[in-house]
Amino acid sequence: MIGTARGATASGRPDDRLPSVLRFATEIVAWVATPWALSDRSWLLAVASVVLLIGLPTVFATPGDKSNVLVPVPGWVTVLLVLLQLVAAVVFSWLAWPGWAAVPVTVLAAATCVTERGRWQWLLSRAGRDRPVA
Repeated sequence: MIGTARGATASGRPDDRLPSVLRFATEIVAWVATPWALSDRSWLLAVASVVLLIGLPTVFATPGDKSNVLVPVPGWVTVLLVLLQLVAAVVFSWLAWPGWAAVPVTVLAAATCVTERGRWQWLLSRAGRDRPVA
């Protein structure tokens, strides 16, 4: 899509190339750190955590935010799913790894929060739109 002067795409969705990179990097850390930290407790819990962390955002998405939406949800649900990934990355990196590895993860998650603000505002503005049809 073509960017506009305000940094948004033609659909009105913010241009989020940098936030997407940071968000994806944080997701990968969550997908690795969470089962790593939980594997000491239960391998089943570790596997379930990965299924949830990958599966929830794959299944539930806000129309207009992704090209293929399996189950449409309001924007606030997508924001909560991103926050779940960020919290998992930070908390479980501190539980699984030494501080020298967890500190960069915390910085990455903080940077992701800052760069995601435009997308989150756009998603939250869609709270009453694109509701699933009953």
